[in-house]
Amino acid sequence: MNTKIAYLIAIGLLLVAPLAIYPVFLMKLLCFALFASAFNLILGFGGLLSFGHAAFFGGAAYVTGHALKVWGLPTELGILVGAAVAGLLGLAIGSLAIRRQGIYFAMITLAMAQMVYFLFVSSDFTGGENGLQGVPRGKALGFIDLQDNLSMYYFVLAIFVIGYFVISRTVNSPFGQVLSAIRDNEARATSLGYDVDRYKLLAFVLSATLAGVAGGTKTVVFQLASLTDAHWHMSGEVVLMTLLGGLGTIPGPAVGAGIIITLQNYLASGPLGAWVPVVLGVIFVICVLAFRRGVVGELREVIRKSF
Repeated sequence: MNTKIAYLIAIGLLLVAPLAIYPVFLMKLLCFALFASAFNLILGFGGLLSFGHAAFFGGAAYVTGHALKVWGLPTELGILVGAAVAGLLGLAIGSLAIRRQGIYFAMITLAMAQMVYFLFVSSDFTGGENGLQGVPRGKALGFIDLQDNLSMYYFVLAIFVIGYFVISRTVNSPFGQVLSAIRDNEARATSLGYDVDRYKLLAFVLSATLAGVAGGTKTVVFQLASLTDAHWHMSGEVVLMTLLGGLGTIPGPAVGAGIIITLQNYLASGPLGAWVPVVLGVIFVICVLAFRRGVVGELREVIRKSF
């Protein structure tokens, strides 16, 4: 019940947030919160450290932009097409990567993501280093004009809530319980008769698809898909967001994304603009050394001890 109340309060705050905060900033935060939550599905609950999730985020960003700008698809369908391509890419990469564990899994995902990145650099449809610009926002449900930032914000909020619900439902389902068991003791899960590789692959594809939803939505918000979306730095950022917020907690990655995006936004315009990566690095080190459970994990521990 306390969790439900907390979620209702959070949704209420998000509904009124654009009245006090710039909607475009909030939309960016929601896109990355969904991206981090999707990544947490495989790292926090599956124990799989991927350094290639930027490929799904950026790939869906480009495909969605192309679908809306060149093919003229409706906004919702364009995002779904981008997510579907990200899912197929996740199936291809995951089928290779799950054959290995630990650092070898991470390196395979990084290598495959770099191949995808260089494909985007050399392809005509991506615009190369200039990116895919002028992506139309279109209309939601055929009549809601998304050129209006307030309308666009609530459209993005709806996507985030749906994506977050899918992740929460997955984690709390029998599939999620088996996935956590594989993370904790893969050998025991195998001995109990579970097809470990199949569970890992399903989780990887679902995570890639939801990361694609986040990437496609970000393209619609900013009307731009760029190489930054597919760069390996993006994969590093989502790892930082997840660890900072709380690995293995459902709301943690969203909180971590909120902290990182807020810091990037406000530090970039101040005297520390050029030092933003250094500041984020210091925060990461402090988090690893002093807050091993992340922000949400530490708060939960404090509340548990207090009551």
